[in-house]
Amino acid sequence: MQKASVIIAWYARLVQKMPELPEVETIKNELMPHVVGYSITGVELLDDSVVTGMSGGEFCRMVAGQAVEKLERRGKYLIFLLANGYSLVVHFRMTGALLLGSKNIDRHTRAVFHLSIGEHFVFRDPRRFGVMRLLQDIDDLTGKLGPEPLSENFTPNVLARGLSNHHIPIKAALLDQGLIAGIGNMYADESLFASHIHPLRKADALSPEEISNLHRSIQKILRLAISDKGASVDTYVRPDGQEGTAQFKFNVAHRYGKACPVCGAPIQRIMVRNRGTCFCPGCQSPGQGLLL
Repeated sequence: MQKASVIIAWYARLVQKMPELPEVETIKNELMPHVVGYSITGVELLDDSVVTGMSGGEFCRMVAGQAVEKLERRGKYLIFLLANGYSLVVHFRMTGALLLGSKNIDRHTRAVFHLSIGEHFVFRDPRRFGVMRLLQDIDDLTGKLGPEPLSENFTPNVLARGLSNHHIPIKAALLDQGLIAGIGNMYADESLFASHIHPLRKADALSPEEISNLHRSIQKILRLAISDKGASVDTYVRPDGQEGTAQFKFNVAHRYGKACPVCGAPIQRIMVRNRGTCFCPGCQSPGQGLLL
């Protein structure tokens, strides 16, 4: 039992640091000029386990020679749309990164992609949890995801309908990728703080005003983080190796024990469905109907 608790705690620390929507969006935006319109002339797999769904050799053969027609993000997935109709999907998981240039090739490099422009980018992943796959029908993957929180389709009414079916803590609901795509630990904590909602409140018991505030906070927090190129709290770096700066504007995420910038109360940390959760006990009053 003690060993299981240690494993859960270790996993909880890892998952709260994985790239979320703003980080993947930043990678997409900064990698796009280097790949879109150019061909992947060859792939070197240094670790076949990074590929899922087919053998490493088949993956390399199907990607080599293909032009990258578009680069998209869906939730936390980065998607290369190739000329042969397949989509190369990258899921970074805990410590994955796509980096430009040979200077980034080291013992943690899992794959090297050579480009017709004369450049190359590498998939680096110290923890080896990240994966790449080729899909002919991307809907097989993205069809299971909820709406993009920054899209026109994501309205307060859409959020309200989704939450009405979730009798779970609101923090856990925000992490459900089938409800909203792309939100993880950091930005769920920041969005709940900005909307003054305790993370253990029942998702299906929020008032219309609280849902409206939460919707507005989610979009504001994500847009701000994208403008700051994501949050480098652990291993995340941009394709050029530089760090993001969104973490410097966090109010509660990764600030356990520090003073709340609004009321001065010490930031607390609790576990919500095995996910580390930071919040301010002064600004996020428990109110009624908490779920453990």
